[in-house]
Amino acid sequence: MPLTALIADDEPLARQRLADLLCAEEDVVLIGQCCDGAEAVVALRELEPDVVFLDVRMPELDGFGVIEEIGPERMPAVVFVTAYDEHALRAFEVHAIDYLLKPYDRERFRAALGRVRAQVEHRTVDELRRQLAALLVTTQTDRKRPERLVVKTAGRVQFLKVDDLDWIDAAGNYVRLNAHGKSHLLRETMAGIEDRLDPGRFVRIHRSAIVNLDRVKELVPGVHGDYEVVLQTGARLPLSRSCRERLEVALGATL
Repeated sequence: MPLTALIADDEPLARQRLADLLCAEEDVVLIGQCCDGAEAVVALRELEPDVVFLDVRMPELDGFGVIEEIGPERMPAVVFVTAYDEHALRAFEVHAIDYLLKPYDRERFRAALGRVRAQVEHRTVDELRRQLAALLVTTQTDRKRPERLVVKTAGRVQFLKVDDLDWIDAAGNYVRLNAHGKSHLLRETMAGIEDRLDPGRFVRIHRSAIVNLDRVKELVPGVHGDYEVVLQTGARLPLSRSCRERLEVALGATL
């Protein structure tokens, strides 16, 4: 069965070189090319390739941001491509994740592809996903929290500013991003989106709700000592007892 591959790189010449190398392999089918991180997110969700050749640095959303958007647990095999990011190279080596340096060398390319074939054949992609998750933990300390989230609506790719979020709630296999009176669905878990946001600003108040503290108007006491969180929009969300302590920590006050 052929190996399906996706390329995500903002440099046309680099994409073409990788495409030529991939198309020369009899057992590989190139199913897509993306010129930025937003396109890569959409293509990964829709095409579900066996491997993605992912540029480290791309406009709007870099390679690490793409993984955060998709979630390490849903990523295919990954080969990072980069021109000069020394920090990234050290991180890849520590976590045993493959990478290619530009300009691409055919011998090095074939070695990386051989490792991908072995991962897919021996079903070790789950181990790679654990390595990706560990890599994100390593690199996140040196990277800013995302300022935008990539959302696909009615066939269009939109960038939603994190600052504009009022609250987030669960919607089956998706999370619903509520901002400016509108809702946007994003295929993500509550735990996944919580990990990506600044915990000093976004707090889990219920297993199915996260609020932007800047949008909280007041806390209204309810029955049995519980509270409702009232937002500036007028939305009223329950504060669960299990999440009360983390809200107190964020607010620096005891309820």
